[in-house]
Amino acid sequence: MAKSLRSKWRRKMRAEKRKKNAPKELTRLKAVLGQGEKGEITMKDVAEVVTVVPLEKVKEKPDNVEMQEQEAEDGKMDLDTKRNKKTMLDDQGRYPGWMNQRQMKKLKAKRTGKGKPKVKKGLAW
Repeated sequence: MAKSLRSKWRRKMRAEKRKKNAPKELTRLKAVLGQGEKGEITMKDVAEVVTVVPLEKVKEKPDNVEMQEQEAEDGKMDLDTKRNKKTMLDDQGRYPGWMNQRQMKKLKAKRTGKGKPKVKKGLAW
């Protein structure tokens, strides 16, 4: 599915909302955990603040254990380090996946210099 401006805006706003609500959530979580020392905590109180995962799911081993072991051996992720910072092109001449067509067109015009008229050299009277 295409990346619309609306979905990008919504994603951005959700991230900002998470930042704004993080301190409140942290204080609520600390309050719930503080009640746990007294023995007054219930799962209902905890479910309001955090996502409760059943114990069986936590104890299950993931299906792709081989993949995780391989990643642990490598020690690094494959990062896109061969990208030109000015043109945003990688070594194969492609733009990043998050960039929209308008931005690509703008950078391409800047790179080729289409928008600027050339000054002719000649006699100045």
